[in-house]
Amino acid sequence: GPCTECSCSSGKEPDRDPSHTKKKENGDRLCVPKIFFGTRTHKQITQISRELKRTAYSSVPMTILSSRDYTCIHPVVSNSSNRNEMCVELLEGKHGKSCSYYHGVHKLSEHHALQPAPRAWDIEDLVSLGRKLRACPYFAARELMVGADIVFCPYNYLLDPQIRDSMDINLKDQVVILDEAHNIEDCARESVSYGVTESQLRAAREELDLMVSSSIRQQHHEPLRAVCCSLI
Repeated sequence: GPCTECSCSSGKEPDRDPSHTKKKENGDRLCVPKIFFGTRTHKQITQISRELKRTAYSSVPMTILSSRDYTCIHPVVSNSSNRNEMCVELLEGKHGKSCSYYHGVHKLSEHHALQPAPRAWDIEDLVSLGRKLRACPYFAARELMVGADIVFCPYNYLLDPQIRDSMDINLKDQVVILDEAHNIEDCARESVSYGVTESQLRAAREELDLMVSSSIRQQHHEPLRAVCCSLI
């Protein structure tokens, strides 16, 4: 039968405490962990959420973390090749413009269709509702993580420390499930790899030549120049 600690129990309302804490009998606070469910691709997240709808846990508070490639609905940014940079520029108001979709995030994250309902939802549901409400699905999904019992995301959101920091993901004392974990090696390798072209190396060498010839921090720039030369 359903467990007694989460919202699936007897169809009761879910715990609204965003810190996910409950009181023990002795008065101490017990932290209820979140479940982070990592998959290899975004398509697999859709499959998993579809299976979740068929279980007794379909009404458990959840969210799906994904990139702007899948969730940005801004008419200009979503069609750009550098969505991340353009999004940040809009949020910072660099060119005197802002993102109206971002300012409507609360309309989406608080909408009854995403709050614990008879069934789970997937990325397409989130984006479709975001377009209807003119609210940003990307940041709404991040807001929903605060009160979620289960968080779906691609592997690299859990493995890459930079992505974890940017998404405010803290895995300490949480439950982590990795679907098809034999793919973890490749994902971990990609997370610590970086691609660079020969033209970029030559440009870097030219700049380092200038630094060295100008006697600017030679002890640091000479070894870097040697690395560029050897790679070229």
